[in-house]
Amino acid sequence: MFTGLVEGFRKLGYEEGRNITLEHRFPNEIPERFKSMATELVSLNVDALVSSGELAAVALRDATKTIPTIFMFVPDPVASKLVESFAKPGGNATGMTNFGAELIGKRLQLLNETIPGLSRVALLVNPRAQISRRYIEFTQTAAAARGLVNQTFEVRSLDDLEPAFGAMATSGMQAVTINPDGLIYQGKAAIAKMAIARGMALAAYSRETFDAGAMMSYGPDNIAACYRAAVLVDKILREGSTQ
Repeated sequence: MFTGLVEGFRKLGYEEGRNITLEHRFPNEIPERFKSMATELVSLNVDALVSSGELAAVALRDATKTIPTIFMFVPDPVASKLVESFAKPGGNATGMTNFGAELIGKRLQLLNETIPGLSRVALLVNPRAQISRRYIEFTQTAAAARGLVNQTFEVRSLDDLEPAFGAMATSGMQAVTINPDGLIYQGKAAIAKMAIARGMALAAYSRETFDAGAMMSYGPDNIAACYRAAVLVDKILREGSTQ
């Protein structure tokens, strides 16, 4: 995603070291790093902040109330208290969400239409993410509407993936679905390999998670979202230069 953001800046005429400086930090999905790295970036007195994912966005929210902040890939910015509402964000943050309840139902529909006799579908979630509760609720509702049995399996780190897939196999899961989350994205290749090894169809949520080895994907264009984030930062920089 970082390369997508850099490409977005390039399309707008920005070049690292010439007319823009990009300070980037990668917490590697380790929860305690998000807060310290957010504080570090704020201390640099940058002109704008960009975050990817809910944990990063919340860390920046807590670190500053004044520096303009653009968030990407946050499933529910209202529930995360990043904005007051979609119509009127308020505060110093705005951005884009990549979540829609209908997308979960569509992935299950595609699995149901593709796999004859499908009856048991797993949902892989990271319980550290606040949105996971909604993923579980929407998936269970959508699965029930299609006559599917749905079971949730939790992973808090990449080390939890192997045991989770072992439990899926023991429970007779025929397919597995994933939703936008930093940890799940980080483990996309391992998730695909484990699903294939156990004969489970994997329904992903983006081109990037599909390319890692999923059977299918259905969701928004994440690279386009990166480009859009660059456009929003460009507006902030231009407004700041005219003040």
